[in-house]
Amino acid sequence: MMDIQAKIKSQTEKIFPELVELRREIHKHPELAYEEYRTAKLISEYLNALGLEVQEGVAKTGVVAHLKGEKKSEHSKVVALRADIDALPMPEETSHHFRSTIEGKMHACGHDAHTAIMLGVAKILSALKNHFGGTVKFIFQPSEEKLPGGAKPMLDEGVFENPKPDVVFGQHCIPQVPVGKLGFYAGAMMAASDELYFTIRGVGGHGSAPHRAKDPIVAAVQLVTALQTIVSRNMPPQEAVVVSICAIHGGSATNIIPNEVKLMGTLRTMNETLRKDAWQRLEEITHYTAKAMGVEAELEIRKGYPVLVNDKTVTEFAMACAREYVGEENTIVPEPIMGAEDFAYFLQVCKGTFWQLGVGNEAKGIVHNIHSTRFDIDEEAIAIGAGFTSYLTYKYLTLQ
Repeated sequence: MMDIQAKIKSQTEKIFPELVELRREIHKHPELAYEEYRTAKLISEYLNALGLEVQEGVAKTGVVAHLKGEKKSEHSKVVALRADIDALPMPEETSHHFRSTIEGKMHACGHDAHTAIMLGVAKILSALKNHFGGTVKFIFQPSEEKLPGGAKPMLDEGVFENPKPDVVFGQHCIPQVPVGKLGFYAGAMMAASDELYFTIRGVGGHGSAPHRAKDPIVAAVQLVTALQTIVSRNMPPQEAVVVSICAIHGGSATNIIPNEVKLMGTLRTMNETLRKDAWQRLEEITHYTAKAMGVEAELEIRKGYPVLVNDKTVTEFAMACAREYVGEENTIVPEPIMGAEDFAYFLQVCKGTFWQLGVGNEAKGIVHNIHSTRFDIDEEAIAIGAGFTSYLTYKYLTLQ
């Protein structure tokens, strides 16, 4: 294994400049959910050049490829690796020469790096395919950033068939984790997310005569306050639950009570049972608060990604591999986060784990969170991500 680790690190160092350029090329041309045609073409051309079996157009813009090891084995396994490829609808405010060339679009979540890393893994393992048996299934997934996501459509189209994976691995850039470190967490690591849309309908009128109107603004304010009791009074204190109202739209002048107010928000939970309980309380509080205020209210809950739950045994295996590859001091157990990931759908049907890839570097000013207009990564993380994922995959494929 030490010999293989040395080979992987040597291969990674050799192709590192190439992977950086791939990441920057993707970064310059960000594409939103289900618009990733240019990115998919780049991926397909790269994988075809390596001699992999490539399938394009999976779930519209996804790409799936298979690499078969050449070493005979009685216990051939299948490892699935996933990288998401879409960008975000937001401007970029960095000064890089490779900054986004598309106005209002940016790779602000690291998916450009995820894609470059996975292409690197394909190249590294292709060079070592005579050392292992089994199959590596590369999944380049569209639309992670937009509900309903691309993971479930890919599963619905049979991405986990022919062949069926024994395990699935994925990773995500995290700027709060310093470059060089990898973070693993067994169990519920990322939250379920649901989008909340409220419409409060009253009767408009003059601001000087509120008694002749039914004010939806006052009702909306009461509703925002009442919704916070879901967390403070209906959920166990030790459980992680978030209800945030992030947008209020209503009114047009200082002296006009409007007919309608709209609210938008998010629900985040780490427990699927409590998630359903929260849905019920959202409906009840919306209905009864509106009734008490003399208005009408509707709530639409757009159910999002489920809780991301890492398999304990697989996570422990990945952590052991990380200790061997990056060292004990660089293998950490981070706190779970309330962000959501549709990789959770893959973990519902196949055991696996999803880890945090450190990309932060305070000395270089790389401190801005994902989804920030100034988000950036220390590109040394690309080498770490590609090398470690290759090592982890190799070790799993050669387990007896």
